Amino acid sequence: MTNQISQHSAAPQSGGIRALLPDPWSVGAGVIALVVLAPILSVFWLALHPAENIWPHLSATVLPRYLGNTVTLMLGVGALTAIFGTGAAWLVAMYRFPGRRILDYALLFPLAIPAYVGAYALVDFFDYSGLFQVSLRALAGWTSARDYWFPEVRSPGAAIVVLSAALYPYVYLLARAAFREQSGCTYEVARALGVGPWGLFFRVGLPLARPAIAMGVALALMETVADFGTVTHFGVQTLTTGIFSVWLNGGNAGGAAQLSTVILAIIAMLIGVERYSRRNARFHKPSRASRPLEPLALQGLAGWVAMLLCLIPLTVGFLLPVGVMLGHAAQNPQAWVSPGLLKALWNTIVSGGLASVLAVSGALFLVYGVRLAGRGFPRMVLPVTAVGYAAPGAVLAVGLLIPLAALDHRLADTILAVTGIEPGLLLTGTSAALVLAYVVRFFGIAQGAVDSAFGRVSPSLPLASRSLGKGAGGTLGAVYLPLMRGSVATALLVVFVDCVKELPATLLLRPFNYNTLSTRVYEQASLERLGEASPAALLVMLVGLAAVALLAHANRSR
Repeated sequence: MTNQISQHSAAPQSGGIRALLPDPWSVGAGVIALVVLAPILSVFWLALHPAENIWPHLSATVLPRYLGNTVTLMLGVGALTAIFGTGAAWLVAMYRFPGRRILDYALLFPLAIPAYVGAYALVDFFDYSGLFQVSLRALAGWTSARDYWFPEVRSPGAAIVVLSAALYPYVYLLARAAFREQSGCTYEVARALGVGPWGLFFRVGLPLARPAIAMGVALALMETVADFGTVTHFGVQTLTTGIFSVWLNGGNAGGAAQLSTVILAIIAMLIGVERYSRRNARFHKPSRASRPLEPLALQGLAGWVAMLLCLIPLTVGFLLPVGVMLGHAAQNPQAWVSPGLLKALWNTIVSGGLASVLAVSGALFLVYGVRLAGRGFPRMVLPVTAVGYAAPGAVLAVGLLIPLAALDHRLADTILAVTGIEPGLLLTGTSAALVLAYVVRFFGIAQGAVDSAFGRVSPSLPLASRSLGKGAGGTLGAVYLPLMRGSVATALLVVFVDCVKELPATLLLRPFNYNTLSTRVYEQASLERLGEASPAALLVMLVGLAAVALLAHANRSR
């Protein structure tokens, strides 16, 4: 009897101890979250503890110029992306005109074109020796630049146009969805009260779609702050180019980290302004029976004007870069079999593919672990892990390379002391640091897609699986993954495409003599050799178009 009592009393105690111990899923989720957040924390540490504090020098000399140019770009890009994206979304959602069905999806195509490729194409086409000015001089009979006036191509204004043409789809996609989700009854009532077309836009459509537009503009501004290739080609010195200058030319990692904190502060401000702008926004359809929005037909000249207005951003953001690169590729067919191109393609596939698999796998583990934990703190950590997407690649490179280099040297010294073999630099001497940067940079995309996919699985299915004896891992493999297969594949593709297009982090973290498609485009274009750069640029566009096609298909199926 005593033994039985002791056995019964021991069971609750062991169960209680086990309940207090964290499960492996929660521990793993915490480790993943720490890895994702570590580069950002490292940036702040380096900024607060620099080996040589040059902040007074930076703030007195170059910082005002970097900050002023960055703010100017943000203001210009914010205004143009709002105009292009919202205007095109309104026309496509509200009216029927020639080419509308094609433009509905074609207006998303600039998402496939990195902004720096658009910059190379615009300068090549409109520069003094470009096709446009050469044709203009031939038609007018002019012989030199003194005979006519033409706006400066390499200028901040041109950089704003290129960035806006590449980034307006963020606003267009969200605004189009917002307009189409609105009730047609609202517009019918407004028309019955005598509100005209402009009044419908400014007094009904725009206020209802304001949260979506604000979110799209905020995303475009984050990409503007993070851009390096475009502003470098146009000779605009921004905070991102300042990181490269202070770190690579000045050899001061602490100063680069301090500039990075300024960028992070701007990003935090953008996120805060976006959320504040929609803090009290609550819009609902009047009822389930409300009629959907019915586009009105534009007749005659008005329809052709609407088509032309939609073609303007599409031409600058997609048709021009594709046309210029196809022309150069056709004139230089030997560039397609260049060993440098094939090597860059292989490096891109390996590094981008590995990063996308790691990011999506980590997101699966993290989200599932947080859902299993069901506690407050893990759920608070989950949205914080998306901060990497808001941090520019150059900032992440600063936060990764310095700590990894120190760890690399210690690891090499330890292996040498133990084995007598010199292993070299295992992290920074290979593509491992680059893959890690990709994972951190785009983890938020994978996490968002996976979290959304988990939310679409009925809770009764995993409960039934657990009641039949399946553990947590078995339930994930037998229930969740088969139902989430499409979402996981989409996340893998989108993360891979972003890895292919990423330039600043790749330039800073790649090993010596290691090129990807994006760095090959940058290097060849910087040398004014667009013929050599065009095949790599077209391959980047082709990969991007695959993701855009998938995005268009997903929106069509809704």
